Amino acid sequence: MVFTEQEALALVMVALDDADELVGSALSKVIRALPEKVGRQAATLRDHASAAPDPYSARPDPATTSALGTASADRRSVRMAYRSESGKESEKEVDPWAVVVRHGRWYLLCRSHRSDAIRTYRVDRIGAVHQTTGVFEPPDDLDPVAALEENLGTGREYLTRVVFDAALSEVARWVSPPMGRLEESGDGCVLIGSTSDPEWYAQEWLARMPFGFRAEGGPELRAAVTAMAARFTAAVEP
Repeated sequence: MVFTEQEALALVMVALDDADELVGSALSKVIRALPEKVGRQAATLRDHASAAPDPYSARPDPATTSALGTASADRRSVRMAYRSESGKESEKEVDPWAVVVRHGRWYLLCRSHRSDAIRTYRVDRIGAVHQTTGVFEPPDDLDPVAALEENLGTGREYLTRVVFDAALSEVARWVSPPMGRLEESGDGCVLIGSTSDPEWYAQEWLARMPFGFRAEGGPELRAAVTAMAARFTAAVEP
């Protein structure tokens, strides 16, 4: 099987968007194995094109990703080390339903044994992975991508509840699944979710919302919004 010129260039373009040294090394080996004409075109693109990789993407450890993929395929439960967004270390025992890539980040969609609920974990924050003797059967109607989108905003350490003074249809355009679930509430709507980093939630998400809002909970998010408001107020004081 031989790569066409278009296939080879497409492969280089994907690799250029990844600053990982291991990917660069693998790409060099692939280029050397290509027919001379195709390899020359691919090498020229690699050597002279510049790329600014997505700063929000996160490349997980290949061995960790492989271990999770194998466990998912074998339908074997795993015990794994995990570091949350806030830096908290813990051990999780889960049924690894699927590994899903979303916007440059890799996630494990799974069922947590401890909470008996669907959870999503960033694969780049997962440490050692060990298969256990447990086995599992994923839901028959499982859509990994849809399930990931639905559950990204749940299961974090700190609960969040934000009320907006605007219609749900207007706010929905500014809300992504990791922020939580939108519901109708009186004349406006309420966003219910959770986060591992209340400061990030306040500064990177709520601060850009073009609507009036009230952070009703939890206490960690309220404290983060209070601190953000004080900093912004100080910025315009004489």
